[in-house]
Amino acid sequence: MKATLTNKGQITIPVAIRERLGLKPGQVLEFDETVPFLKAHRAVDEEKARALFGSKSKELAGKTVDEWMDWLRGPVELPPVKRKSKTKKTSK
Repeated sequence: MKATLTNKGQITIPVAIRERLGLKPGQVLEFDETVPFLKAHRAVDEEKARALFGSKSKELAGKTVDEWMDWLRGPVELPPVKRKSKTKKTSK
C-alpha cells in the first residue's frame, strides 16, 4: 500500500489501515523519532490515564503495562511480518 507525502508533509492513511487499526477522525497519533522508519501509535489521553489510578486501580491491579495500555487505547493489532522466501536453484 502506498501514500504520497504532500509538500506540506502530510499523508493520507489508507482506509484499509485506518479500519484495521480502528483510527477515527480527530484521533492523535504519536510518532517514534528514535527508529529509522515511520512508526506511529495512538496517543494516550493523559486525563483518562490519571483518572485510571483512582477509579480503576482495583480492576487493573496485577495487570501488565501492556494490558493497561490496551485498556487505555484499545488493543493494537500489528500486521503479520512478511518474510522473503528463499528459493533454491537446482542444477541438472
